[in-house]
Amino acid sequence: MSASKSSMPALVLGAIGIVYGDIGTSVLYAIKEIFGHGHVPFTIENVYGMLSMIFWTMTIIVSLKYVVLVLRADNEGEGGLVAMLALASRAVADKPRLRNGMLALGIFGTALFYGDGVITPAISVLSAVEGLEVVSPHFTGYVIPITLVVLFCLFAVQKRGTAGIGRFFGPITLTWFGVLALLGVAQILTHPEILKAVSPHYMLGFIWDNPGTSFVILGATVLCVTGAEALYADMGHFGKGPIRIAWFSVVMPALVLNYFGQGALLLGDPSAVKNPFFLMAPDWAVVPVVLLATAATVIASQAMLTGAFSVTRQVIQLGYLPRLRIEHTSARSAGQIYIPFINWSLFVAIVLAVVMFRSSSNLAAAYGIAVTTDMLITTMLTFFVIRYAWKLPLVLCIGATVTFFVIDFAFFASNLLKLPQGGWFTVMIGLGMFTLMMTWKRGRSLMADAQRADAIDLRSFLEAVFVSPPARVEGTAVFLTSEAGVVPTALLHNLKHNKVLHEQNLFVTVRNHEVPWVPMERRVEMEPLGHHCWQITIHYGFKNDIDLPRALEQARLRGCQLERMTTSYFISRDTVIPTLGSGMAPWREKLFAQMHHNASGVADFMSLPNNAVVELGSKIEI
Repeated sequence: MSASKSSMPALVLGAIGIVYGDIGTSVLYAIKEIFGHGHVPFTIENVYGMLSMIFWTMTIIVSLKYVVLVLRADNEGEGGLVAMLALASRAVADKPRLRNGMLALGIFGTALFYGDGVITPAISVLSAVEGLEVVSPHFTGYVIPITLVVLFCLFAVQKRGTAGIGRFFGPITLTWFGVLALLGVAQILTHPEILKAVSPHYMLGFIWDNPGTSFVILGATVLCVTGAEALYADMGHFGKGPIRIAWFSVVMPALVLNYFGQGALLLGDPSAVKNPFFLMAPDWAVVPVVLLATAATVIASQAMLTGAFSVTRQVIQLGYLPRLRIEHTSARSAGQIYIPFINWSLFVAIVLAVVMFRSSSNLAAAYGIAVTTDMLITTMLTFFVIRYAWKLPLVLCIGATVTFFVIDFAFFASNLLKLPQGGWFTVMIGLGMFTLMMTWKRGRSLMADAQRADAIDLRSFLEAVFVSPPARVEGTAVFLTSEAGVVPTALLHNLKHNKVLHEQNLFVTVRNHEVPWVPMERRVEMEPLGHHCWQITIHYGFKNDIDLPRALEQARLRGCQLERMTTSYFISRDTVIPTLGSGMAPWREKLFAQMHHNASGVADFMSLPNNAVVELGSKIEI
């Protein structure tokens, strides 16, 4: 969906359905976690204080930081941590040490996204199904099985794509926010004085009277802003305007009314703290609300999965993960993709989380570290963007980000207390992904160094070959090479074993750039080498779909008669040999070799026709 092709109401509705699903389901568990573990003594003053803290947390972090500031830091219209990382790293390209440190920081934040991606569907769906316990205690034993069935169905339909069900996301989520507002208003009418909690002096008074408790409870308060990163990540799909309109006109008012409604309920019935959201509903409405909540959490989980597929593709094209099989699920929307390995890896991890933690309260103990770390990293990267890319004065840059940094750091530090209770789970996933990403990046660098050490200059080699040319055969040979201007290994093997050279020879290098999109008019560079040979460089952004045959069609317009039926693609299938030396630690070299071995084929990744691909093997020591 793009702003140029859709009306504003349609974009706003789409943003409500996709962008705000996660933050929209936080009402299911946030209040319950704040008061449910004895950290905050249940008093009227504390209810007012915590509601005030929730309101101002959403106002400062979501409204001011993300909606007002961060949405301005777009990378050619695209958002998200990967897009901001690319933008910030380009801004400090002339400072290598700073750039390398920034890249490591951004990649760590991206790695933590996968940890968050495991906890989000688990806690959201589980908290919705737990509403059945309000209907009857007899359902308690069925909560885990039903949750796992719902999650399995969600992951099983991913290969069919979201085009069919996506049109229902907006209306269902809009209905959800409407129900949130109605449930909240019904309770507020019984205790309208609860609206006074909007005043920040209740929050400040609570912090002043309970400094230690306030710090600890930040770990639960942050649950009300989970999903805030989606505002920025989905900017490219909807644009800044629709996301801002949806937040201020629908999402924030509904969330505030519901949170204050839960507070009003607790003023009248403190025992409702065991599950205040579902206990707000009248008895006849509990089952429909449970069903609607389950649908809303499935939509929130779907948005996370779509984001996981998109982020994975971007990270692959930036060179931090090996090639994975990517399936396109829509003929009309290039952005709708499905990555089987990511899909089922996340499912296994989510099942493990549900079985290990067994309740949304226990999962809440694991939730927050990844979210707050990413928020902190986003704030840090924002400083470098507005300082070095926008060239704003240093004082203004510090003033615009230091307040958010202090607040984000306070939430981050509070969530570190959750490490022993379950926070280790998301950190372990994040560190595992970070290790894989950095190992792959470093391994690819070592491979390039090894290949460069043995490289032969292409132009000189061709001049020598054509002194006494081999037999020429009809057709076109496309040799893929990672380094422009050097002789591809596949060409050497072809000459050695087949002793022929095609009538036309294209030496193609693919370059991925730290920008979201590279337009078709700047996609292809061609340099004639003589004797019907060309050096071709093809440029892609990290959100472009790689389709090599389509890109090479531009060669026809530049004097190269390329026919699909007579074109062969020669690929070097490298085998990595770990060796002792100055590269990586032995275990990392073995890990990289295994990752390289299991990577999907170049032919599939670059959309090459399988019946026209010739693979020639080679060994590379690192």
